[in-house]
This record gives sequence, C-alpha cells and structure tokens, in this order.
Amino acid sequence: MSDLAEPVQLPAMAEPFCLRRPILGGVCFLASFAQFFVSQAVRRTQVQVLYPDGTIRGGGDASSPRLEVVRPKALHERMGHNPKIGLGEAYMAGDWRVAEGSDLGEALTPFAARLTSLVPEPWWKLRIFVDTKIPHRHKNTPEGSRRNIGAHYDLSNDLFATFLDPTMTYSAAMFDPQRPSSGQDLEQAQYRKLDAILDQAGVGTGSRVLEIGTGWGALAIRAAKRGAHVTTVTLSREQLEMADERLGAEGVADMVDLRLQDYRAVTGQFDAIVSVEMIEAVGEEFWPTYFEKIDTLLAPGGKVAIQAILMPHQRMLATRKSFGWIQKYIFPGGLIPSFEAIENTLAQHTTLHVTQRHDFGQDYAETLRRWRASFTQHRQAVEQLGFDETFMRMWEYYLAYCEAGFASDYLQVSQIQMQR
Repeated sequence: MSDLAEPVQLPAMAEPFCLRRPILGGVCFLASFAQFFVSQAVRRTQVQVLYPDGTIRGGGDASSPRLEVVRPKALHERMGHNPKIGLGEAYMAGDWRVAEGSDLGEALTPFAARLTSLVPEPWWKLRIFVDTKIPHRHKNTPEGSRRNIGAHYDLSNDLFATFLDPTMTYSAAMFDPQRPSSGQDLEQAQYRKLDAILDQAGVGTGSRVLEIGTGWGALAIRAAKRGAHVTTVTLSREQLEMADERLGAEGVADMVDLRLQDYRAVTGQFDAIVSVEMIEAVGEEFWPTYFEKIDTLLAPGGKVAIQAILMPHQRMLATRKSFGWIQKYIFPGGLIPSFEAIENTLAQHTTLHVTQRHDFGQDYAETLRRWRASFTQHRQAVEQLGFDETFMRMWEYYLAYCEAGFASDYLQVSQIQMQR
C-alpha cells in the first residue's frame, strides 16, 4: 500500500465545531440551523429517517429508503460547521447510516434529485458564513497535479482491483441501450465505451494517438490492437507500473509509448487525441491551458474525443470556488465542468469546436452501483490491505454519493468529439 494511504483523520467533535456563541443549552447557532435545515430537507424528500427516540420523519412511506440517525447532535454540529463537508464526515464517523434492507445509493438519490430546491434561494446567501475556500495546495500546477493525482490514484492498485472489472477501467461503462443494463456484463460494457470513444476520435491502423490520462492502460491497449501508435501520459506511478505490465502481457508494448509526464510537457503531432474523465482533474484555472495544448498537438484533419463528467452550468458557477467533501477526501483539486464551460473555453482559446456529443449518465449510475457492490463484497480484502473502517465508510459514501448524482440526472457523462 502506498505511503499516501494514511488513516483518514476526521475533525474532533469538540472545538472548533461550536466556535459560535452557544445557545439552546449548549448547541451552537449553526448546529441549530443545521438541525432545522435537515428536518426541512427530510420532510420534502421521499425517504424515511429514524431517530434514536423512535421518531420517524420524512416525506416517504414504508416502501421508501430509510436512514437512521445514530448521533443527532454530532450530525447537526458537523453540518453546522460545514454543510458541504459535514454530511459525508458524519457518515464516515457513524453518526448516521442506512437502515437494514435499504440501499445507500437509493437513499441519497431523492436528495440529489431535489438538490437545487432543498434550500430556499434566499438561504444561499448564508453560505459565506460556512463555505470553506479551496486550499492553495490543491491548485493544479504541474507540482500540485502530481500531488493531487497521487493522493487518489496511488492509494493501491490492489484496492482498485477489489471493485473494478478485469479491464481495470475507472470510468463510466457504456451499456447496450437495447437491453436492461442490470443484466449486462460490466467488462463488455467497458469495451463498448472504449470502442465508442476510439471510433469518435477516428482511431485506426497507423493512427498517431495521444491519450491524456493512462489509467491502468485499457484504452491504450485497445487502440494499439487497432494498429494505432499510442503515446499515453499519466502522473500516477502506481498506474504506470501496472499499465506497463499489462501492455507487455497483451503483446502491444512496442506500439505504446508510456510516460510519467504532465500533459503540458507533451510535444509532437497526433491524428487523434483522447482523454477519458481527466478534465475533472484539470481545474477551472487551467481549462484554457488544457484545451490550448490539445489544439497545438492535434495534426491537421485530426479529431479529439474526451469523456467528461458534466454538471449544470449555473450550479457549477455557484459552487466552483467552495471546498466540498469530494475535494477534501476523494479528489483534491477536482472540479466538474459544465458543457457550456467547455464550449466557451474552446471558443475563446482554441480553433476547435464540438462536432458530436453522446450522453450516457444513467450508465454511470449503473457502473457505480456495480463498483459499490463489489467494494462491499470485498470489504475483508480491503481491510487486509491496511485500510480502516473509516476509510471503507468513506468510499462507500463516495460511490453512493456519485451514483445518486447520475441516477437523479443532476450529473451527466458525455463523450464529446471536437474538430477544427
């Protein structure tokens, strides 16, 4: 296990959680406000919430997902300290849990579906009192990017192997729309996704291909088996080592130039440039740099195809400067763009424009559902790798939280083709 996989540290449940003037018998003002907000959000949502005194609240009925609040005061204090981070930290700490017989992803989905309406618009002005700014160390400079990528992808190859399919593909699969996704094989759905983006980029025999973000090598292998010459760059040492082994095992090492390199340092000309769910790690400040570099590297007549997670433009604008749970614990330096932001960046900084787009957000919900089921099934193996209970709860919440975003259509994932 990488040295980066240190035990997850949760804030202590004392000071500074109640720095504001105590009221109501010792419960701080922000905790009281959080308690009111939680009760209002639950009342408007099709779930049930069971409290320690036996009270059941929520807008759902007996058939709805059920959550259990174990330590109400701790939950409200964490959320009062920072609503965007506190709910996830409370789950990590065991302050709340999903009830037996209910599913965490299904329980979070109704909240995600109503995310923009759970808080009345005038209340958003109060965010300035609780929002945390993004730490400067998360800035995606070349050095910062190496640190941010390493914090997630260098945790342990064995960890990712516990829940990914045999292709070791850590991005949305693409299921056959003619059949129910629940009955389809995840590995084949990942190959379908890889083939779709390679087709979108026009990759064939003799193509000079640049891949930004190697992962564990699945796309590079697939492109090389088409007869393409691939240059693929990554900032993850763990992924590089496994990708190198897999390229050799698949007999395509001579077709692939595998590099530990920042995309900003790449030179040359390529007929096709592909990048799967890497733009989320670029950061808004560097979107112009990212697309300008792609524009510079693309040979005349070439095509670009990226797979990107997307969020609504107005929500991106409202939240882009604040620090959330995902950024703190899962993807430091990460920011999901909107489709409008991508188009605007292309128009202002490149000669490229979007020529094709394919959305398959519900496929990502199913992919995440499969990953979480596999992760849960292999809890003992994860524990044997040296990861503690807090870490496992953190990853269960992360996978369910993301699943809810896609299942509710709050988040989208798209394959986007660009040309001059």
